[in-house]
Amino acid sequence: MSSQPLKIGFVPEHFSTPIYFAHKHFGLDAELIPFPSGTGHMITAIRAGEIDVAIGLTEGWIAGLGKTEQTEENDGGYRLVGTFVETPLCWAISTGNQRPEIQSVDSLKGGKIGVSRIGSGSYVMGYVLADQRAWLPPTTGVGTSAESASPYSDFVVFNTFENLRKAVNDGTADFFMWEHFTSKKYYDNGEIRRVGEIYTPWSSWKIVASTKLVKGTVLDGRVDDLLEKLNKGIRHFNENPEEAVEYISTNLDYSEEDAREWLKTVKFPERTQGVDLNVVRSTVDILNKAGVLTQGKGIQAGDMIVKQR
Repeated sequence: MSSQPLKIGFVPEHFSTPIYFAHKHFGLDAELIPFPSGTGHMITAIRAGEIDVAIGLTEGWIAGLGKTEQTEENDGGYRLVGTFVETPLCWAISTGNQRPEIQSVDSLKGGKIGVSRIGSGSYVMGYVLADQRAWLPPTTGVGTSAESASPYSDFVVFNTFENLRKAVNDGTADFFMWEHFTSKKYYDNGEIRRVGEIYTPWSSWKIVASTKLVKGTVLDGRVDDLLEKLNKGIRHFNENPEEAVEYISTNLDYSEEDAREWLKTVKFPERTQGVDLNVVRSTVDILNKAGVLTQGKGIQAGDMIVKQR
């Protein structure tokens, strides 16, 4: 087993605060690597060996594995090892401030959706939105992939939140989805306009580890240590809300008021170890129905998780 510090990918948003506390107060010995473009980018990075562990959105991780046909040469690159956030994510649906033709979520059907990356949460949730709104073409379903039956005229990749905001104002995209509190500052300053929202039908953040760090049901000891340190970081977060608000409003892109409001909405687990198979199964079912995954293909729900002893 290597003694090198883990390289951990994370999204530098308010949800990352317990990771910062684990590092600052509890000696988490790791290289923390920010991925502002989100989960899709981290999937690419962990498969390329650039990071060892990553903390990102449930739908991104599960879609990435569900699209992978497992072979001896390709095991998907990562497995789910822990739960980071128990509450759903509120995705705000945004358009440009000078887009008077877009007045409701229903006016987005058949439009150009901006996403950070193909396979990212912002991409996957486009199909979940279309499923909830009954926009999916009738051909979508068993044996049909999302790519072959799209409810939008185009998925346009912009990599970053900043680029997405620009795109809905210059017309290269009609709308995009991003977390509510991260978007709110830009509603308040008039850069973008809120059209609606959609909640994930699952708990929102999971922890994954490279398959190189997994031997059957046994995790590399550095991953076990990470999960224990995250538990302590979460406990500190829960017990010290003022420190959390100060960190979020000083170091991240949020006002103090928005940080306080967000604290009321989020719940982290007492223990990060393990992933509820029922959550994964229900997510796979919804992604199958939405056409993101194809039933019976790809890595199956039970094989996405490391079943720790």
